[in-house]
Amino acid sequence: MGHQAAIGQRRNGGISSRRMLGLVTRIKTVRRRTQTLFELNLELAKLEAKKKATAVGIAGGLAAGGAVLAVYGIGFVFAAVAAGLSEALPLWLSLLIVGLVLFLLAAVALYFAKRSASRATPPQPTQAMEEAVRTVSTVKSHV
Repeated sequence: MGHQAAIGQRRNGGISSRRMLGLVTRIKTVRRRTQTLFELNLELAKLEAKKKATAVGIAGGLAAGGAVLAVYGIGFVFAAVAAGLSEALPLWLSLLIVGLVLFLLAAVALYFAKRSASRATPPQPTQAMEEAVRTVSTVKSHV
């Protein structure tokens, strides 16, 4: 081994310049491939999210269409009830009875909605906050 090679080995911790260059090249290659892999995974995640969002959008549109048809169906059922009542009562009275029953049902639904909404206020996660306080006190007692 020549004097220059011995100096090169001492400077690089016993690794020759050629081996050091090969190691640096491999590290750069691994870094580049890792970055490319990360970018491809990110692109795949974006495409997958877009595909799922499209599916959710289509499902929402179909559900909205189904809800509209259900509302029309309910209307026709109530019309049939009114028509059935009109066999025994005048038409205007049967329509009035069906309309009042619908208002009564709407009032009951609104009452329960208000009661349910009052339970949800204030919109703070009280159980989570209590658990956080207990956790902090437990950690402080053990430190």
